[in-house]
Amino acid sequence: MRKNMKKIIFIVLSIFLFFSVMAENTPDPYAILDVLQKQYSYDDQDYSATVTLIVEKPNQPAEQLQFKLFQRAAKKQFTMIQLLPETDKGAGYLQDGDNLWYYDPIGRKFNHTSLKQNIGNSDAKAGDVVKEYSFRDDYEATSIESGKLGAFDVWIISLKAISSRPAYAKEVYYIRKDITLLLKEENYSANDRLMRTILYPKYTRVLDRYLPIQIIMRDEVNKGEQTQQILSEISTSAIPNKVFTKAYLEGLN
Repeated sequence: MRKNMKKIIFIVLSIFLFFSVMAENTPDPYAILDVLQKQYSYDDQDYSATVTLIVEKPNQPAEQLQFKLFQRAAKKQFTMIQLLPETDKGAGYLQDGDNLWYYDPIGRKFNHTSLKQNIGNSDAKAGDVVKEYSFRDDYEATSIESGKLGAFDVWIISLKAISSRPAYAKEVYYIRKDITLLLKEENYSANDRLMRTILYPKYTRVLDRYLPIQIIMRDEVNKGEQTQQILSEISTSAIPNKVFTKAYLEGLN
């Protein structure tokens, strides 16, 4: 009996020690997500870029959409003006606080829309372009584990949406350990169906941050469909206040 008791105590202590070591070696997922969010956030300055979307669908020629993006994250403002194709030139989006409008230059009308809406015929959403979210406010981190993605050691963080702002109910992030860079993202429906996979193959340095300049969004429901997002002409110069007004969009046409 005494031997059995010693054996049980040994097993319990071993399990306790194992999980204690695991807890020490596993970081707080929000600490990683905070660093990741800072890479994308320009709360302290204005930000602009040219956004090119290359839309690929089976048995169809590739379609190219292009926009000029102006963002002032500190005031939750952005303006995105369509440049290509020529037939849609002058269309765009305008966000001011919690309001987001889509501008139709033909009808000269502003219609309320959502960051969850796809941009044109692409797999990209307005929220993907402007990164309008907060990991701490909009998500609950449900798990974190160590893994491998290609040649990189990564943290795999699972998230559950806890507000109405995210476009998907669940997301899984694959984040490099050596540098806090997002390499892959999986978007799931509420019933755990994989809806979209996003790859982040190319980054550049802007000031003291890394910014993804090539993003590949794969539609997992409609196989063979994907959108490539390319950022260029990135700037953190000050933007005139008038750019974030309805009058500015109306005056372009």
